[in-house]
Amino acid sequence: MKITLKLYATLGEYLPPNQKHNAVDIEVEPETRIADIVERFHLPVKLVHLVLVNGVYVAPEMRAQRGLQEGDVLAMWPPVAGG
Repeated sequence: MKITLKLYATLGEYLPPNQKHNAVDIEVEPETRIADIVERFHLPVKLVHLVLVNGVYVAPEMRAQRGLQEGDVLAMWPPVAGG
């Protein structure tokens, strides 16, 4: 099945080469969980701060269990600091 992965800010560096935008459509197995995507793209867990699936927040403790469905948009942001 196909989902869209969006990685923002410094996490965008983990997308496949030659991506012009922060998003990529990827094929995943039906039983794929958010944590599987983090592992597949070698994302440092400590940098995966904010996670949304179709615009809905997914808490850190749910990411190992939350499955993905055909057409989902998975978006991730690192921690942001500012002043």
